[in-house]
Amino acid sequence: MINIKTYNNISDKGLSRLPNDTYTISEDHADPDAIILRSAKLHDMEIPANLKAVGRAGAGTNNVPVDRLSEKGVVVFNAPGANANAVKELVIVGMLLACRNIVQAWDYAANVQGTPEEQNKAVEDGKKKYVGYELPGRTIGVIGLGAIGVQVANAAVALGMRVVGFDPTITVKSAWKMASEVEEMSSVDELVKQADFITFHVPLIEATKNLLNAERIATMKDGAVVLNFARDGIVDDDAILAAIDSGKIGAYVCDFPAEKLKNKKNVITLPHLGASTAEAEDNCAIMVADQLKDFLVNGNIKNSVNFPDIKLARIGDVRLAIANKNMPDMVGQISHVLGQSGANILHMRNESRNGLAYTLIDLETAIGDDVIAKITDIDGVLNARQI
Repeated sequence: MINIKTYNNISDKGLSRLPNDTYTISEDHADPDAIILRSAKLHDMEIPANLKAVGRAGAGTNNVPVDRLSEKGVVVFNAPGANANAVKELVIVGMLLACRNIVQAWDYAANVQGTPEEQNKAVEDGKKKYVGYELPGRTIGVIGLGAIGVQVANAAVALGMRVVGFDPTITVKSAWKMASEVEEMSSVDELVKQADFITFHVPLIEATKNLLNAERIATMKDGAVVLNFARDGIVDDDAILAAIDSGKIGAYVCDFPAEKLKNKKNVITLPHLGASTAEAEDNCAIMVADQLKDFLVNGNIKNSVNFPDIKLARIGDVRLAIANKNMPDMVGQISHVLGQSGANILHMRNESRNGLAYTLIDLETAIGDDVIAKITDIDGVLNARQI
């Protein structure tokens, strides 16, 4: 049996992809083959000796110790794009909340007092305080044009907005999906100067920490709206609050509540609702479960954040899956050990990504544990298993 440890509530639709005649799924496995989680923080986790893979049912992996897992040859998967529609819809909601003063107007209406006639008069007199503006013709800047950013950009185009985007690492796949009307910007600095709305869809790494800071805010249009449904830390909260107080920024809408943001004028914080839809949770769990299943059973890798994508059609019944550092003559050394043992290679593939590599080898016959041990002892091999 293959043991899967779960953290958080994982969608039954995802877990059902792992049939109980092959997999045991529990929160209590002490030495699992794989882990599936959502937002649980694993940084203090002692890595189980038998662990082969971690599947994050979502896009970001900030809560996963990717570097430590990579050193052990553990493949970390995520679910890019599975929650893209949910986040896209919330970004559109965020724009509307800000430009139509919905939160302030809601609060006003909820607190109107008096007789029905007095309340009606107060509503009619008060509504002029909450006059907003419409989206068509406004410019939205989308920073990060992956699965979510592209959907946001396309939706904004459909709403009649001018869309400018920046992503120096945009993939061909994303580019194909993006509306032709989206204008490419050469830098974040160029983008922020033109936008009435700015939305972020990038991971939190050293290069994106405080990506929107006081210096960039100073170059923005007066009254611009900032939306952050990506990661806490991408926007400098202190700088944004100062800009709202001065009138430079019209509103800040984010998915990351913080004490300093509570009850601040023109600040709307939501409790991390970006991917909180039943559909997104199902989609993420299904994608991760399918990826883990293919990896555990066939060694194939898709949507890993640390190892290269690799897929090899199986020939025969015996396969080796080897995680290793990306070093010269690694495949040669592995092949030599197999040759010395008398094993015949039918089919193989090796792919690398930065400092890591993965090798899949189909063999004519099974090999013994002693051969697996010799492969594991090769300098640079992180782990090896026979499937």
